[in-house]
Amino acid sequence: MSARDVEVHGRMQIVALDTPSLGDRSYLVHDGEVAFVVDPQRDIDRVLLLLEQAGVRLLRVFETHIHNDYVTGGLALARATGAAYHVNAADPVTFEREPVEDGDVLDVGHRMRVRVMATPGHTFTHLSYIANAPGQAPVAFTGGSLLYGSTGRPDLLGPAHTGALVRAQYASAHRLAHALPDEAAVYPTHGFGSFCSATQAQAQASTIGLEKRSNPVLTKDQHTYVEELLSALDAYPAYYAHMAPANLAGPGAPDLAAAHRADAAELRRRIDAGEWVVDLRHRTAFATGHLAGTLNFGLDGSFATYLGWLIPWETPLSLLGESPQQIAEAQRELVRIGVERPAATAAGRIQDLSNGRELRSFQTARFADLEQVRHHRGVVVLDVRRDLEWREGHLDGAVHIPLHELPARLDEIPEGEVWVHCRSGYRSSVAASLLDAAGRRVVSVDDEIEHAGAAGLALAGVVKAEAA
Repeated sequence: MSARDVEVHGRMQIVALDTPSLGDRSYLVHDGEVAFVVDPQRDIDRVLLLLEQAGVRLLRVFETHIHNDYVTGGLALARATGAAYHVNAADPVTFEREPVEDGDVLDVGHRMRVRVMATPGHTFTHLSYIANAPGQAPVAFTGGSLLYGSTGRPDLLGPAHTGALVRAQYASAHRLAHALPDEAAVYPTHGFGSFCSATQAQAQASTIGLEKRSNPVLTKDQHTYVEELLSALDAYPAYYAHMAPANLAGPGAPDLAAAHRADAAELRRRIDAGEWVVDLRHRTAFATGHLAGTLNFGLDGSFATYLGWLIPWETPLSLLGESPQQIAEAQRELVRIGVERPAATAAGRIQDLSNGRELRSFQTARFADLEQVRHHRGVVVLDVRRDLEWREGHLDGAVHIPLHELPARLDEIPEGEVWVHCRSGYRSSVAASLLDAAGRRVVSVDDEIEHAGAAGLALAGVVKAEAA
């Protein structure tokens, strides 16, 4: 669990719960006696532990919006604690909640008060929550509205709504800026790696005053903001399509108990049946030796995001790890995006899981190695970064297929040895495992894209650093 206390004047304590793998934050706010929570993630045991450690009672749970990038823990947390669960009255949920709407004011104990503010843009029914306590400046929990140096993306409800939502997002940011003093702290849910953010935050904290001076939505006119934001939008994970329906239905608490343990023979049967068997180890360990037909989504990167993006939804999924703890971490990551239970798991040395079969392997390399090998033989260079990254700069002569499109486009890759790269190595290993499982000869470039030019490789455009 990643959490830290932030002192906000007076008695009000704000604990930010980071979920780095999804790029989001949830918030626990308390005054030493009672508490409220904003946008809790699915694994509510993290919040329950913090409540116990602080010795406070949870009174209210607030959702800023029906989330598109994760399954909420809000309903389960409210049921587990007896807290009131607040969702916009306009959201067509199918469960009991205490609806709120613009202008509502709710007390949390005797010291804290929360005002509801409509801030559409990320969704049509998006809300922000303005918290006050005696003797201190207000704080704003802005969800997917005003982010650090950015705003939530407006295109997740489909192209028919993007134009209306991006303009609503501009108006909402200005409403927040006009309604709050410059010293008011801003606490967004998105912007720390989530694809729900139009761009990613560099800051770890901010205020309304800082955003007024630096955030494009507050420093540029509406036309410029709209044009620049829309031009910067890129693909987002396919599993997002399943998140809002799950959240509208009211997800229960996740089952994090250990899943079925498979032996080597069962793993081979599952691989041969075309199921997804995912190796959680670091990419260098996977390249050195792995079971034929397995895919590499290491826990060291954006595991749930990319696995959820690529796997056909509801495909049976088995997990291989070096330890039961690694398997448990992966299960926690997956329940956050609605993958409830793996079909099977196996932990231990990969040699012991091979059932006597020879392990497969492929080479890893640097961009300098690619520059050298091109002098001696022809190879296929495959760039699996997203479209926006490709447009901003790429290797001359490379084939471009974004990672999320690769499973359906494997037959488009020219014959021969394939050297696959991304920005820093994580996505290239996922792609290399897909190619290896398909029987292709592959080399995974485990290097930073900025090193390509220094290695002597010809570039088209200017390569910029982007999220891996």
